[in-house]
Amino acid sequence: MLSGGAGMTTERRRFIRPESLNLLDYLVVDDEGQQGEYAMGRTLNVSKGGILMETHIPLQVGRQVMITLGLEDNLVDIMGRIVYTTNDASMYQNGIEFFHVAENDRLIIERYTEAFHSKYQEEITPGLEEI
Repeated sequence: MLSGGAGMTTERRRFIRPESLNLLDYLVVDDEGQQGEYAMGRTLNVSKGGILMETHIPLQVGRQVMITLGLEDNLVDIMGRIVYTTNDASMYQNGIEFFHVAENDRLIIERYTEAFHSKYQEEITPGLEEI
């Protein structure tokens, strides 16, 4: 997320977020723990600390969300908080910050993002070893 004023931008994310499309399902939970909207969505990017999730409906900032995310051949269960929502045409982009991820699921996310970064570095620096 970018912030700042007068033409100045500051990156506030703690983790790099590779662009990545992955299917997921989510369940919104209100402040009293009552289950709300349950639907499907997809990631636009993934990091160790959060995701950008695309949905057909806007989600309320501050609400908790239970997510099951497909990363390659793995299903990862995540608890997160909706930190912002924007829209583009008929789709909504929801910034989700993780606050609970089981250790095994956290390791899957880390391996996924590290593999993605390795592949990305190879694509943008072909032949670099010759320099």
